[in-house]
This record gives sequence, C-alpha cells and structure tokens, in this order.
Amino acid sequence: MVATTTFDQRHTLLGTGSFQNDEAVEKCGKGLVCNADFTSQSQLTSHLAGLPPGTKIVEGLPWGASAWTATYKVTTEQGDGSQKFYFVKTAKDRGAIMMEGEYNSLQSLGSASPGFVPRVYGWGKMEKSDTYFLVMDFIDLTMSLPNPAKFSQVLADMHKSSVSPTGKFGFPTPTCHGRHIQPNDWDESWNTYFTRLITIFFQIDLDVNGPWLQYEEAFKTLSTSVIPQLLNPPQAEGRVLKPCLVHGDLWEDNTGTDVNTGRFIVYDPSAMYAHNEYELGMWRRDEIRIGSAHIKQYLRRYPPSEPVEQWDDRNRLYSIKFKLAHSSGWPGLTETREQILEDMLFLIKKYSD
Repeated sequence: MVATTTFDQRHTLLGTGSFQNDEAVEKCGKGLVCNADFTSQSQLTSHLAGLPPGTKIVEGLPWGASAWTATYKVTTEQGDGSQKFYFVKTAKDRGAIMMEGEYNSLQSLGSASPGFVPRVYGWGKMEKSDTYFLVMDFIDLTMSLPNPAKFSQVLADMHKSSVSPTGKFGFPTPTCHGRHIQPNDWDESWNTYFTRLITIFFQIDLDVNGPWLQYEEAFKTLSTSVIPQLLNPPQAEGRVLKPCLVHGDLWEDNTGTDVNTGRFIVYDPSAMYAHNEYELGMWRRDEIRIGSAHIKQYLRRYPPSEPVEQWDDRNRLYSIKFKLAHSSGWPGLTETREQILEDMLFLIKKYSD
C-alpha cells in the first residue's frame, strides 16, 4: 500500500494494525515505561512494552511530519511471524500531557464514532528518557478533501451520539491544541467555559507575539460584554445546550480517507465536550479548505442552536479561538492578529450597549 502524503506536510500519516490487547492498553494508559529508543532516526531494535508477547520491532522510520512531535512508522514482527505496522508519536516538551491528552481524545472519539479515528493502544514514558510516546494503528490514507455531505453526516452523528460523563462542558484530562495546553476543567456554563478557554489562548498569544494595546482593549470588551450576549442565550429561557464531544482541531490536514475501507479518518485531536458549533469555528478561517460547503451540509444534519439568528456571530466568535491558536503556534503572523482584531471589532460594534 502506498501512502499519498509527503514528508514536508505538517500533518502526520497513520496506518494499519489490528491486534487486540486491552490489558496492554490499560497499562500503557497508566504511563507504562517503554524501552524503545525513538530518538533514533534510523531503526528501532528493541520492542515496545505493552505489545503482544513475541512482538519484535523490525524498524522504526521517521514518517510524515509534525510541528510538535516526532512521528514514526514502526514495522513489527508478531509472534506468529506476521508483519504489523504501527504509528508512534513522541514528544519531550509537555510530552506527558500531550500524549495522555491525545490518547484520551482518541479513546473518547473512537467510542462515540467507531472507525472515525485510528485505534489507539497506549501511551507512556521511554525508559531512561524524558520522552513520551503514543502508539496507534497505522492507516494508509488518501488526503483529498472529504465529501461535504458524507463527512458532515459522520461528524454530526458523532456530536449527537456523544454523552458528557459529567453532563458538563470540559474533558476528563487536559489536552493540547498544537503545543498549548487546554486545561478543560468541567463547567456547566458554556459561556464560562469558553470565556476561560479563549482567555487562556489570548494570553498565550500576547506572551508569544507581544503586547498590542488596541488588541488587548478589544479583547477585554469582547470577553466581558460580547461573549455573554452570544453564549448565555443558548442556555437561557429554558433552553438546554448539549455538551457534545468535538475533535477540537478539525481541518483538512487532520482528516483523510482509508484507502482500504473508504472510511473517513480523523486524527491529531484535542477533544472536549463543547457546544457542537465550536467544531465549525476552524472552518471559517480563510486558509482552511474545509469551509462553507461543509458548514452548509453540517447544518442540514445538525441545525443551529437557538437563537438561530446569532449562528453566524457565534461562528465568528469560535473562529477567533482557532485563529489565536494559529497566531501563537506560528509567531510573527501579523495578518492573523489583524484578522482577529477585525473579528473582535465587528462583534463589538454589533453588540455594543
């Protein structure tokens, strides 16, 4: 099987593998030590703890590209002599939070929508190293833009079927959006939860890209005046806003199609239980090719929350968070900050007292 990705792409490629080892997953999920040296750029001669007895690593080659992690395609020989492939990510800086967060994200997404994400086997810490790892299926993918109607149906179905374990907004563990940590503390108010989340990312952007008085003043007005006007109404007047499990970083470089099954596959999540419309905030960004056609099809399957007339303004608001993540993840992007300011000023003008 030939994968269509190239090494210079920022996204990572996943692959095939099908063994069952629930006990190993549980142990790895608790931080099992791995004795493979994934800092090598050539081969891995030792084996991952937690894989089936008799598993031998034949080689581990750098595969795809990732902005925040090292990624590998790992070829193994099973106890019966058959060959299996796995995808392994490793990280040092914030590695434990990053790997555990993605492990839990993939587990939750896989439970809500089986087959929509690669199967994940475990995460842990390298032996005698400060590097952490995550092991999942390796899947050969084509990277064409997903069909708007079919992809939106799968996504909407996942949002609808998911159930928050607490009935609140948040997630059991912190996750990372890019390399930045999302605390994900539970909250019954979506307005409070989102305000806290976007404030964290705004502060990160200031720390990374520096102060800007007009920008900071606009955000203060946005957070104290505009956000409540947009995010309190969906939970007011007897309305119930369902906390839906979202991928949290869903764009074309985090999606693909399994060449063997034709199923859509999404990966690199930063999951949380959120307002389902939050997921679509990424799709408003000009640089993202999953866009208006996908939004239109999604809304046919999961109509906007009440008040419906505020849908587009909520979408603009949610897009600001994703733009902040992009701005702070790739420092020096003045155009992105200008877009954020433009969005804030638009909403402030519309919702000013």
